[in-house]
Amino acid sequence: MQTIKIGQTNWEAANVALGIMRMGTLPVEDCTKALLAAHEAGINFIDSADIYGRDPKLGRGSSEIHFGQALKQSGLKRSDFFIQSKGGLYADETGQITRYDSSKKHLIKSVDGILKRMGIDYLDSFLIHRPDPLMEPDQIAAAFDELQQAGKVRHFGVSNFNPQQIELLQQVCSQHLLIDQLQFSIMHTGMIDFGLHTNMTDPASISHDGGLLEYLRCKHMTIQTWSPFQYGTFAGTFIDNEEFHELNVVLKQLADKYHVSKNAIAVAWILRHPAKMQVLLGTMKPQHILDSAKGSDVTLTAQEWYDVYLAAGNTLP
Repeated sequence: MQTIKIGQTNWEAANVALGIMRMGTLPVEDCTKALLAAHEAGINFIDSADIYGRDPKLGRGSSEIHFGQALKQSGLKRSDFFIQSKGGLYADETGQITRYDSSKKHLIKSVDGILKRMGIDYLDSFLIHRPDPLMEPDQIAAAFDELQQAGKVRHFGVSNFNPQQIELLQQVCSQHLLIDQLQFSIMHTGMIDFGLHTNMTDPASISHDGGLLEYLRCKHMTIQTWSPFQYGTFAGTFIDNEEFHELNVVLKQLADKYHVSKNAIAVAWILRHPAKMQVLLGTMKPQHILDSAKGSDVTLTAQEWYDVYLAAGNTLP
């Protein structure tokens, strides 16, 4: 398992992480197996959010409850993992997300709830889950300071933020924002398409996020990529999907060459980008975790990377 430095720090972690969104409705025994598989694969980074999991009995946050139970059941230690979570979304008594809430009070309450559910003393990192139109940067900065001073959170970042939203927050934060968590995969390449189609008028030339990829590289912020095997947002996987026949042919050829799975090639494709991204796996199936994580040790050639990009239906100007 290869590692990267998170942000502009000496904090070094595996470049493949495990997201636990799907733990919330699984038996704890299955969660334990997933955690053990991740550890076996060399994964030492866990990603969560305070809203993950919506168990009928436990409600929102059940993924973190199951994770805490699985960590104890597995025999693994807190120190075996860097643990990250996210907050800033408000759910009513029915569990429905009704607004975003980036107030100091809500963020501190969010972290306290996360720590209690997971049964841990601190988070290695805490991210603002989504940009809040009513965001008051001073409130977030005050929350970050209090959480850090109390020893509850070590590092901070954001998720799904564009460059100006990051700038707005960073100008008042005493901590460097280290992470922006974004959707990125072979079938979700808008950040790359825009750069390739600079000075053109076709649909791919439209910037949907303000040059986010280049901005994050200039700021030395780590991009954590979610849904690495998905097309659309939550439409489904492109792996072994006949709708993406040409792509799967190329993935299979490369999988055979490197003696790994197609999922591992999809991971390797993301990691081949020089931005030094970190891939978040969302599967809870142990074998799928083990197979996908092998992409960390595959380095595609430049031609192979472009072959996959073109097979996904993209063009070069």
